[in-house]
Amino acid sequence: MNGRMGALSSVGTDAGLLAPAWAGTPAAAEVTDEAWLQAMLDVEVALAHAQFEVGLTPASALASIASQAHADRLDLVALAHAARGAANPVVALVAAFTEVVAAKDPAAAEYVHRGSTSQDILDSAAMLVARRVLTLIAADLERTATALAALADTHRHTVLAARTLAQHAVPTTLGLKAATWLQLVLDALTRVRAVAEELPAQLGGAAGTLAAYREYAAVDGEGRVSPEPGGPLGSGEGGGIELLAPFAKALGLAEPTLPWHTVRTPIAELGAVLQLVTGALGKFALDVRTLSRTEIGELSEPAAAGRGSSSAMPQKRNPALATLIISASHQVPAYALVLAQCLLAEDERPAGAWHAEWQPLREALRLAGGAAHTAVELAEGLIVHPERMLANLDLTGAAIVTERLAVVLAPVLGKAHAKKLLSTASAESAASGRSLTEILLAYPELATALTPAHLSDLLDPTRYTGAADALVDRALRGSGTARRTARQSTTGREVMEGRKDD
Repeated sequence: MNGRMGALSSVGTDAGLLAPAWAGTPAAAEVTDEAWLQAMLDVEVALAHAQFEVGLTPASALASIASQAHADRLDLVALAHAARGAANPVVALVAAFTEVVAAKDPAAAEYVHRGSTSQDILDSAAMLVARRVLTLIAADLERTATALAALADTHRHTVLAARTLAQHAVPTTLGLKAATWLQLVLDALTRVRAVAEELPAQLGGAAGTLAAYREYAAVDGEGRVSPEPGGPLGSGEGGGIELLAPFAKALGLAEPTLPWHTVRTPIAELGAVLQLVTGALGKFALDVRTLSRTEIGELSEPAAAGRGSSSAMPQKRNPALATLIISASHQVPAYALVLAQCLLAEDERPAGAWHAEWQPLREALRLAGGAAHTAVELAEGLIVHPERMLANLDLTGAAIVTERLAVVLAPVLGKAHAKKLLSTASAESAASGRSLTEILLAYPELATALTPAHLSDLLDPTRYTGAADALVDRALRGSGTARRTARQSTTGREVMEGRKDD
């Protein structure tokens, strides 16, 4: 046993044993060490491709480099250990990858990593990994938005108590509550899409001047190394700038205006958008967790074998999905803060700030990806208990709609007097257990102003939801996906059926 444990500890693994918020989710697979290594190799291939496009790398060398760029052909653990020597994994990667290419095509090995620097490779790989995870997150946010739009439309008239500062306030509808969740998800989705489109490739060389690329062009003889297609590089004023467009295109990333070795906006923006994603989903999950409390019981999570079970209490079914999302929401802001602090990058290449980004970025990506994937299951399977909502409305009797009565009585009694009278009557009702209607009808000044029938109508919480219905419609107009869902809902209205997508 000890020998086996010793062997495991020398290699280790990160399967998410202590991170159920992301363990086993699609995003987790995109940020493994293997995924990062493959992304770095993809960048090396893109660099060779870009240099081929401008006439600096022969087609045969590009083909050999591309054919060997597979993570499973390298010793990942050995690379991880060797990374300590240079404080980054790219130096060891380039040496090992060059050997792999040389074994197949010695001439092609000369074109591996030509003119580049470690930060070009790792930054561009980070953008590749981030784009892949953001694509997954966007797809999950779309599904969550679709489910919340359907929930908002279906329950636009399902009344429950709105709570402010943890206390009953006035009636609202589950439809409006779901519309609020929907708006948060749509806001996050908009930002995720925008950031994903803007992720830039990184190419600058040792200090962001592209000098080595230009120099290689001169060595190769005015930028032509073979009769392959592509124009010369480096002979004109542009220097290595001609590489930027084909390099970014090969990676599917945005072309950078300048090398951004110390302009860390893309990384800080990633942290911010991932924090927005988990914050938006965390609000949804927090509401679900609260409303699923035993004494409230207005919502519950979808059931599944083993989900929410307790190791000690057989009767419990904990809100596991909401818990996972909230857990991620608590963690990502700390990682986003680290990424924002790394904007302080000295000189033309920083020592420490750049290196501090890698692990926080990975954690933020997989936590946000895990939260988004979990939110789909929670939103699509959320169970609503309208009868508990009505029962909870009765906990404070008619007091929950005294705001309405105060407005109606203000012209009769004066605003201040009406509020004072209703506060006194509500306190008496709570203390005595007598109905608020009975107490109010005993006030002489109300006897002539309100009939029992009128008072009963005014104190009906289901008849005081304001513009909730119209607000739900406004939220459903917020996205084409949400609108289509609302139209397809079994309770969709004619007004929803008649709308056209923008």
